[in-house]
Amino acid sequence: MKDCFSLDFARDRNDNEISYNWDCMLQVGIVGLANVGKSTLFNALLKKQQALVANYPFATIEPNVGIVPVPDDRLNKLAAFFNNPPIVPATVKFVDIAGLVKGASQGAGLGNKFLANIREVDLICHVVRAFEDENIIREGSIDPKSDKEVVETELILADMQTVEKVLNDRKLEPIKKSALEKLKKDMDEGKLAKDVSLSDEELESVQELQLLTFKPVIYVYNGGIDDNDGVNIDAKLEAELSILSPEEQKEYLESLGINESGLDRLIKATYQKLGLISFLTAGDKEVRAWTIKVGTKAPAAAGVIHTDFEKNFIKAEVISYEDYLMCNGEKKARELGKLRLEGREYVVNDGDVIEFKVGV
Repeated sequence: MKDCFSLDFARDRNDNEISYNWDCMLQVGIVGLANVGKSTLFNALLKKQQALVANYPFATIEPNVGIVPVPDDRLNKLAAFFNNPPIVPATVKFVDIAGLVKGASQGAGLGNKFLANIREVDLICHVVRAFEDENIIREGSIDPKSDKEVVETELILADMQTVEKVLNDRKLEPIKKSALEKLKKDMDEGKLAKDVSLSDEELESVQELQLLTFKPVIYVYNGGIDDNDGVNIDAKLEAELSILSPEEQKEYLESLGINESGLDRLIKATYQKLGLISFLTAGDKEVRAWTIKVGTKAPAAAGVIHTDFEKNFIKAEVISYEDYLMCNGEKKARELGKLRLEGREYVVNDGDVIEFKVGV
């Protein structure tokens, strides 16, 4: 990860100052067939009508990009210990990509633009239409299962073109040639690249190709569906919720018997799918969540704050979030032995409240 110091400041509906990091975010691409609710979902995520919503294919031509904070109640509770300084949540970048049609891998519709945009994202948020509305055109959409297959088939076909093109190179290293031949054989049978059995060496040899079907996927069923492989969301309801105050949202959700909005579940799911966690820093100037990969050791976590912190790491003072709250702050946590000194081999946990000690 690169240094993370370009911040813009804003205020939430409760007039608390919030700053967002615009430089160090992973990208999630919202994809799917035309008119399945991608832009409605995107607008709800941004809590404003940034993307054009229209009842015709390709209403979104250039990809819309929005920065979305990861819901984390821990930050507000920590801020209360420091007279509510600015809060900096972890963030995810969502990209609303033009709708896909059958034949996109051959350039149909906006296929080439779609495929180029999706190569840039870290995770695919695949929106599937699970609602009925005779007033909204079904552009190539039939039912959730077949809609998923159309999109996946186009991605596989695009990947096969890439694989076949590289296989024509007579100077391929044996390990790379082996990987490509396995990919071609299995993708011919309809497999996604990530489902092809490759050795670690073979996998590493083809990473540079940026195959689309290697990317992790979260399925979003717009309108709800009994399915355990995705997130069920009513994008229209979420858009209505997004213009309400936090108190009004909570009241509305409670009236529907729902504890958490679909958007919050989706944002958290993308964060987890990417294997990410947050460690926390807290003080009078700000309370912040920092994004790291699961399994990150303390020096590398310090490096997310500043590269010099990793090079000059000495130790980390760590309190779990739960202990921080139980002890009513750092002072009591230190007295009760809940504050730990950790060294270079310490693996940071989600919710660790950390102060790094670094040399000059």
